[in-house]
Amino acid sequence: MATLTLGNWRATPIETGRIRLDGGSMFGSVPKAIWNKAHPADDRNRIQLAMRCLLLEGEGRRILIDDGAGDKMPAKLVDIYAIDHSDLALERSLAALGLGVGDITDVVLTHLHFDHAGGSTRLEGGTLVPRLPNAHYHVQRRNWDNAHHPNPRERASYMPENYDPLETAGRLRLWDGPQKPWPGIELFTADGHTRGQQLVRVEGGGSVLYFVADLIPTRSHVRIPFVMGYDVAAIETMAEKRALLERAVAERAWICLEHDPEIALARPVAQDDDFAWGESVPAGEPTTKAGS
Repeated sequence: MATLTLGNWRATPIETGRIRLDGGSMFGSVPKAIWNKAHPADDRNRIQLAMRCLLLEGEGRRILIDDGAGDKMPAKLVDIYAIDHSDLALERSLAALGLGVGDITDVVLTHLHFDHAGGSTRLEGGTLVPRLPNAHYHVQRRNWDNAHHPNPRERASYMPENYDPLETAGRLRLWDGPQKPWPGIELFTADGHTRGQQLVRVEGGGSVLYFVADLIPTRSHVRIPFVMGYDVAAIETMAEKRALLERAVAERAWICLEHDPEIALARPVAQDDDFAWGESVPAGEPTTKAGS
């Protein structure tokens, strides 16, 4: 696992499993002839995606950003989405770092779609309970409200069993807008994908790291026109992406890619009126890297 050191923070990408989603939906108006080269589709037009999270350790906290799809989905949905934990799972990734789910103090959920928040709960004796039992779970109030009153396009992605038990257990914390909850950590919103999505910026020691969730889900989505068909507002996504990438390029920041199956971390660079990647760190890279 690659680890970045950013001042008092250690940031480690955490692999929680694999999922397959429809390639056309992942790339919207981009022709299949273009995206299929980098992300080959299977016989059901699905492409392989990671469900990568980020572990932040420092300032007396162990903070997990997103937690994957979890292991309680019905067999029908496991088949539809090709959920695969045979090689990668949250518990195994934490164990490789000498940690367990009980060591996590906080979970920041970028949004409540099932592939980002499904790992928040588990079944115990027929009852749904928090999967990370000692953590507080942090969600934007706007996304919480959106999840409970979803539009028809997003209804299938919001599953109350993934997050309502957190409120019942007294583990839910709702935030209203941008936050700076811990030293060096900034939360800001991006609404083009879903209303109330929150992204994470970590700064320390002169270095910066962003966790961008579904604003830039894979390495190919660094291109401004590459916008998911899942997004509720494509024009907003493009504007939000451009603003973030301009900031990240100026800061020489790293970006953690949640869904790319091959690349875990990469640095964006400007390319004419668009963007590309410079230095990158493959998924599963064992080398510990400095943030600078």
